[in-house]
Amino acid sequence: MNRETVVTEALVLLDEVGLETVSTRRLAKRLGVEQPSLYYHFKTKKDLLAAMAEAAMAPHATAPLPQPEGDWRTWFLDNSRSFRRTLLMRRDGARLHAGSTPTGDLDRIRRKMAFLVASGVPEQQAQMAMLAASRFTVGCVLEEQAEADAPDSANLPDDVPALDHEEAFEAGLALILGGLEQHAAAPDTATCP
Repeated sequence: MNRETVVTEALVLLDEVGLETVSTRRLAKRLGVEQPSLYYHFKTKKDLLAAMAEAAMAPHATAPLPQPEGDWRTWFLDNSRSFRRTLLMRRDGARLHAGSTPTGDLDRIRRKMAFLVASGVPEQQAQMAMLAASRFTVGCVLEEQAEADAPDSANLPDDVPALDHEEAFEAGLALILGGLEQHAAAPDTATCP
């Protein structure tokens, strides 16, 4: 048993039982070991959850970085969509990710920011837009996954239309991009609170 095996099995357990029910006791049983042996690899459950969050984000963390000749608007949308798809790949993916710190992703984040700035987006607005898009995406996925897990989510009254989560996400993302475009078009007048 190594650290990677523990994380892989923890993610499988997450998909099966959900974040609320993931425990080191259950994971140890799944791995066929005693619970204290997990502490060799992870000192606390919080450390395990952080490693799970990082591993769960691998599809997004390895997505191609923007190219200097690329259109920043297209990249911004694609990056947010990739993030959403990755969060949706795991049961409770947004909850697992929320509050995690992207320790291994800092260089990629810097390169993404540098691309936006080089494309004419003022640095402060680029930072705020990336933060807003990230938090918006996590919030959208939190709602979508919570609704999927709710036992009565399919029993809406006839006069309440079901929410198309992807459509709602795209609409909000377009609003964020629209605001960012305004700042990029007039950088000397752009300010963020």
